Amino acid sequence: MKRSEINALIQDAEAFFAAHHFHLPEWGRWSPAQWKGKGEVAAEIVRNGMGWDLTDFGSGAFERRGLILFAIRNGRLGVDRKPYAEKIMIVRENQETPMHFHWYKMEDIINRGGGNLMLQLKAATEDEAFSEESFDVSIDGIVHRLACGAEVTLKPGQSICLPQRLYHRFWGEEGKGKVLVGEVSMVNDDNTDNRFFDGVGRFPDIEEDEAPYRLLVNDYPGHL
Repeated sequence: MKRSEINALIQDAEAFFAAHHFHLPEWGRWSPAQWKGKGEVAAEIVRNGMGWDLTDFGSGAFERRGLILFAIRNGRLGVDRKPYAEKIMIVRENQETPMHFHWYKMEDIINRGGGNLMLQLKAATEDEAFSEESFDVSIDGIVHRLACGAEVTLKPGQSICLPQRLYHRFWGEEGKGKVLVGEVSMVNDDNTDNRFFDGVGRFPDIEEDEAPYRLLVNDYPGHL
């Protein structure tokens, strides 16, 4: 992806957050210049992968298959005591986050506002294939028995609890607008805990056609 495209998407995300009265921490608005020299005092942020994150999952087509998010808080297994994480995400109409599960992380996905969030769910077999078995999920604390491949619609205010090894993909419902999506979970580790059913790229290769507007989590090593 081009850095200019990433910059424009972050600026659009900031405007969308503001329209929904969702406020990022102060450091989420730091420029690259403000990050200089902060490596030590902001070590928890850097070490735990907190901040701006954007991916097209290797598709080369962000609008079709991609995600922009901000990790607000996160722990790190074996390093600190914090056992939880929180993210805010923007999901566009028909923009897919592809089918995946997590070996360690259980998470709640929350529609915080905007359009409707669509999810498709499938249980995993022991060898991580798709299971044809039905399964239970909790939507706002109410248990639902679902068949393999069932689709769930989360309207604003609704949430779903996704346990470990439950395959899921999600996208914004067509005609309903962008969705402000929250995630509250156990510790998040995108380097070791994502099992995508089809191989995808997690962090994009970036063509540096202009200076960064905000640093992404994968920018930290070269800019602090």
